[in-house]
Order: sequence, then C-alpha cells, then structure tokens
Amino acid sequence: MTTTSGSGRPLLNRRLTEFGTTIFAEMSALAVTTGAINLGQGFPDTDGPESVREAAVRALRDGRGNQYPPGPGVPELRTAIAAHQLARYSLTYDPDREVLVTAGATEAIAASLLALVEPGDEVIALEPYYDSYAASIALAGGTRVPVTLRPADGRFRLDLDELRDAITPRTRLLLLNTPHNPTGTVLTRAELTEIARLAVERDLLVVTDEVYEHLVFDDAEHIPLASFPGMRERTVTIGSAGKTFSFTGWKVGWLTAAPELVAAVRSAKQFLTYVSSGPFQYAIAEALALPGSFFADFRADLRAKRDLLCEGLTAAGFDVYRPAGTYFVTTDIRPLGESDGFAFCRALPERAGVVAIPNAVFYDHREAGAPFVRFAFCKRTSVLEEAVARLKALAG
Repeated sequence: MTTTSGSGRPLLNRRLTEFGTTIFAEMSALAVTTGAINLGQGFPDTDGPESVREAAVRALRDGRGNQYPPGPGVPELRTAIAAHQLARYSLTYDPDREVLVTAGATEAIAASLLALVEPGDEVIALEPYYDSYAASIALAGGTRVPVTLRPADGRFRLDLDELRDAITPRTRLLLLNTPHNPTGTVLTRAELTEIARLAVERDLLVVTDEVYEHLVFDDAEHIPLASFPGMRERTVTIGSAGKTFSFTGWKVGWLTAAPELVAAVRSAKQFLTYVSSGPFQYAIAEALALPGSFFADFRADLRAKRDLLCEGLTAAGFDVYRPAGTYFVTTDIRPLGESDGFAFCRALPERAGVVAIPNAVFYDHREAGAPFVRFAFCKRTSVLEEAVARLKALAG
C-alpha cells in the first residue's frame, strides 16, 4: 500500500512520523522466531487471583457491564477507587466527580494530555520514559522537554536543578512516573517535596503515572504527589489494575483529580473509547477490596523474583541497578564489552536465548540510554531460572 496520497502528502499524521513499529513488537517477534525467553515486554505469564477472575465471570453471567457502562465508569468501581485512595494515602475523592475509569493507564495518559495540552505548550517528562508519553504529547501538539534520570550510587536519580532549569514560561505540565519504568527508581519524599514546590511556584499542572504503586520493595515508599501541599488541585493521578492484579488484558485504568480536571479529561476521553471493559470493572472493584495480605504477598513474590534475576544478571557480567519498584531491572552492558543496546538486544536471542529491551528507545537523548538494557521479572520462577541459566553463556 502506498504511504502517500495522490497529492504526495504522507498518509500518516506528521506528528506521528517519528513513531514506527514499537521495539516491543520487534523483540517479541524475535522471541517467537528464535524460541527465546521473552523478558522484554512487561506482562505476567500467569493470571491474577482466581476470585477476581470469577468476579468477572459472575458479572458477565449477571448481565452487568455487557452493554455500555456509564461514561465515568461503573459506580462500584469508582467507589472502590476512592476508598483505596483514602485507605492507603488519606486522600479523599468524590466517586461521582473526582474519579474517571479509562481503558487502561495508556488511555488515561493520552486523554489527560489531549485535554490539558495545546500546540506550543511544553511538557516536561523524565527520561527514560514509557513510549506512549512521547506519542501522546505529539498528538496533543505539545513540545516534549526531557529531563534525564542519571545513574549514581546504584540507582537512577533525578537532578532537581536540571528539572528547575527545564521549566520555562511555555511549560504547561509535568509528566511524572513513580515507581519509574524502566529504571525502577522510586522518587523520594525529598524529591517529591521539591517537585511539588516547583509546581506550585510556577503554577504547573502535573500528571503522575502511578501504576506500579503497589510494587515497591525494601525501604522504598510510594507517596502520591497529590498528597503534598498545594498539589491536589493541580494533579491528575493515574492508576491501573493490570500491573497490580496481573490482568493486563482487561485494560482497566483510572484517574483521580479535582472536579475541574476530571471534567476536562473526560471531555477528551469520551471521544477515544467512550467506555470499555464493562464486566471487568465490577471485578476490579472487588479486587481493590482484597485484604492487605494480598498486596504484601504479591510484593514478596516479586521481590524474590527481582533478586533471582538481578543475581543472575550480575553473574552473567552485567552492571545491575537493583530496582526499588516496578517489575523491571535496568542493566549496563559495558562490562560485557558492549555499548550499543539495540545491537546487543537484537543479537541476544541467538547468543543466549533471552529477549530484552534496549532502554535507548525510551530516550530523546539516545546516547544517554545507549548502554542500558531492561529485563522484566514478572514471570514464573522456573522461567526466570531458565533465563538466568541461559545468560551464563555471556560470562563465557
């Protein structure tokens, strides 16, 4: 099929010309053709709690959600989201005016940026960043301004001076992600305090992607930015069921914000999916009410898998940045005599029978991400053990 119209104009919207086929599709195809273990794309290889799956079946059979659900989301789920924010973070939201259910966090991000950003507005994002951020900013006509997280003392750190200097009179919005994919960094209370101060001082809107809120390890603590002084009225907080409950295919996400912000985002969201995931919304309402032991056990399981993979990667010769959150681990390939993450990842399935993702795809400053490679550990223990065994080939 031709890629241009009769006038010679490209068929693809020029705002999207820099976004081709994702690296995830390329690497997943390599996994299939080579029989490699896919530690690239971040989805679990087992389903979540049986009780939650049965709740979806029950909703289907009872006829709940089989037709269009309410535009903002079913009341049961909106109420459960508000209860979750109150119980965990002492944040009070009105389920009817301050909660919006979306088709996963990806739609929440896209709808927020389409609603809140106009052509010429600058959006600051921490790089490396989830790939949909760049596409959503482009679709909104905004200008992407990356602030780079850099490795130091075993973690990727935010330079608050660099963030401050990146803010200009054209800055409209800060787009944050903590716990952070792909680096595994969890922003500290001190870092969040300064970010909040800057947002208030410069009168900025903030969109925070907190989908890994329950996946924090060791001494790390997830603190919603909306809980800081002056931030509730200017912050859109995004959450998701996929990462917490291991039902990524259900695509149930949400956002919480002040009524004016929710109304703005809903105006954009209604022309994207309008509604989605009807029966699954009822199931996630029940999932959010699971006892604290579920979340604790889930974290403990993933922490053990993190440690297993990190130790295997270290033994294989990588420099490893042990993540404080998410289910990804970033590694440095330079100790292996490599420096090009793309070439390394494309060769890795043949060399070691494992698929990973080059972090450079998450950067505007590609050279800053060139030597870093991401592995996912949200897999069965037996799969991770086999991957570790295969990676030993890199150590000779």
